[in-house]
Order: sequence, then C-alpha cells, then structure tokens
Amino acid sequence: MNRTVLISGASIAGPALAYWLGRHGFSPTVVELAPALRAGGQAVDFRSDAHLTVLDRMGLLPELRRRQTGGSPIRFVDAADRTLLRLPAEFAGGRIEVLRGDLAEILYERSLPGAEYVFGDTVTALTETATGVRADFRHGPSRDFDLVVGADGLHSTVRRLAFGPEEQYVTHLGHYAATWSLPNYLDVREGSVGHNVPGRLASVGVDHRDPTRATAFFVFASPRLAYDRHDLTGQKQILKDAFAGMGWETPRLLGSLDRAPELYFDSISRADVPRWSTGRIALVGDAACGATLGGMGTGTAVVAAYVLAGELARHRDDHRAAFTAYERRLRKYAEGCQTGGDRAGRFLAPGTATGLWLRNTLLSRRLLLDAMLRMGEKVSADVDLPDCPVAAEAPEKPSPAA
Repeated sequence: MNRTVLISGASIAGPALAYWLGRHGFSPTVVELAPALRAGGQAVDFRSDAHLTVLDRMGLLPELRRRQTGGSPIRFVDAADRTLLRLPAEFAGGRIEVLRGDLAEILYERSLPGAEYVFGDTVTALTETATGVRADFRHGPSRDFDLVVGADGLHSTVRRLAFGPEEQYVTHLGHYAATWSLPNYLDVREGSVGHNVPGRLASVGVDHRDPTRATAFFVFASPRLAYDRHDLTGQKQILKDAFAGMGWETPRLLGSLDRAPELYFDSISRADVPRWSTGRIALVGDAACGATLGGMGTGTAVVAAYVLAGELARHRDDHRAAFTAYERRLRKYAEGCQTGGDRAGRFLAPGTATGLWLRNTLLSRRLLLDAMLRMGEKVSADVDLPDCPVAAEAPEKPSPAA
C-alpha cells in the first residue's frame, strides 16, 4: 500500500511533504545531513494565491504572518553611497516574507506528529526491489521503504543516486552567489544596500531579528569553477579574489569573512530533469525543477509537496500513476516559475556599464516595476490546485524501523 516513504532533505520541501503524507496516513521518515535544522538564512517569500492557499490549508498563515519580516527594500548606490535605484519591499518580499530558518522550523514542528526525523545522516545507496527500495545510510543501518522522495535541493543526493550524475541535470547560469553574517557596522536600518560594478554586486542587509547583525550578499559573474563544496577557506579565497580592488564598503565586508563561522557559496544554476520519477523514487522541489535564485522555489516547493502527497493518497496502491499525475499537474507550472532564475544573476550583477544603467533607469519607473510584480504573481498563481481531503488529525509519529 506504499505506506512508508523516505524523504531526503529537511529544508522546505521535505518537511512540507512529510506533513501532508502524515495527514494522509503515510509513515514518512525524513533524513537530513545537517546535525539539526538550519537556523536563520536568507528571507524567502510567497507571492500568489496558490502559495497562500496551500499555506492556509496547512494552518500556517497566522504563524507566518506573526514572523514575517515586512519585506526587504533594496537600495543600489554608487561608490560615494549616492542612491541610484530603490526597490520597494514587495519587489523581493512578495505577499509574505519570512526567514528560511523560521519557515523550516514551523514546517518541522507541524509535521512532527506524523513523521520521523533522522539528523546527521544521509543516503549513500538506493536499491529497488520488487516491493520497495532498500536505502543504505552513511551512519545508520540499511532500511526498507515503499517509496523514496528526493527533497534535497539543487545538488540532490537522491537524484544523483537514482537518476545519474549532477552534470546531466544542472546547468550553470554564469554567476556565483555568497552570503554570510557579520556585525551591522554600516548601521543599515531597513532592507539592504548594495554597490555594483560590471559583473559584480556587493551588498549588506540588516538582520531582521537582531539589528546589531547584518548579512552580506555577494554576486559575481564567472564561468563554472572547480572547488571543494566543503572547503570554507577555499571558498572565502575565491570571493576575495573575485572582489579584489572593488570600492565602496567591499573591502570591509570582505574583511569580515575570516571571522564568519558559516558561509553559503554556490553557483547560480538551474535543474532540469526530463522525468521526475523512476520506479519507486521521485523528486520534489529544487531537486526536480529548481533555480538557485529568482525561481520562486520556496512557493513552488510547498505547492509541489501538497500535490505529490495528494496524488500518492489518491493512487495509494499505484505509485506509478501517482507520480505521473503529480508531474502532469505540476511540470508546466514549476518550469514557468523557474525561468525567473535564468535572469537573477544578470539582474543583480549586469555584465556591462550599459546594463547597469538600463536596470537602474528602467526600474526607477513605477509602471514598469508594477508590471514586473504583476507578472511574477501571475506566473506563481498559474496552477490548478486539487482538493485533497485528509483526516482531521495527523496519525501518531511512527516508531523507527529496526
């Protein structure tokens, strides 16, 4: 009856899927490489009625509204700190904006009654059998599940194990992005402020919870780089080299890197998988159809988790039919949202002085800005959400398998 489901990844898509599967009577187990939920992080947003409808059906809207940041206005300045462009809070913040860590915590807590969580471990092998999937883990014993879902992001382990190497599915879009925490020495009071030169952006924004802290956000154009994703020192050096000689506050921001205990550094890329399932294994969220920035991935992940769980409940004894229905309903929508990621790097760090002037000039016109906002909301709302009746209460949390 396809009752037990292994979910790889405990960021957004994973806990959202675990919540809905638990409500539908499945027994989900979520495995996460990190030792605990990741706190803080960049703000994420929800932009359309489709996003808010799913959140409302989960009962999350009151808590999300209580924790919302209020949006993040953006100010672009020249080297003398003179304002060139202001973007309003709703440009980056949509209709509800919250910190990624807050959203992950809320989804985790809401899913706990019907899900098992295993932190500090990861899948190392998946072997399909006639009746299920045998999953091997780095630390824990092997276990058998009826189904497996990769909700583990752009660099999905499940996709690599079940579908093939990452290089077959992930396309580099010509830019890299990095964020880290530092003291708010610029005394940024609201949103963020950034400075561009062609192909580079250095910016810093106030921490929404602690105004004495801030978050640096850097973007630079580059062909694909070869580096160790687990080598923080090497990644910091890449950033220092890429932004060497840049003016404004860039040297001071870079100077805080050596004291930063954590750093997010990754390419701006997109994932395109021809089929989102193979046998008893499926993908959801960024693992299936993601973009590093600008692709409305958080809202899409929440919608996709709702639809996948609903189709599995509707076709409880036929996972192939469930996976097919899920992809048929969601693919066009997810790909439409994803296309915004193709432009993210070029928007944040245009490659020429002319490109910078055009961005700053055109987006200073309110009519054009409003049209862009309406288009983003239209794309993120363009999905037919099915009704998925569920039990009034989630089942009890399953006991870990022996």
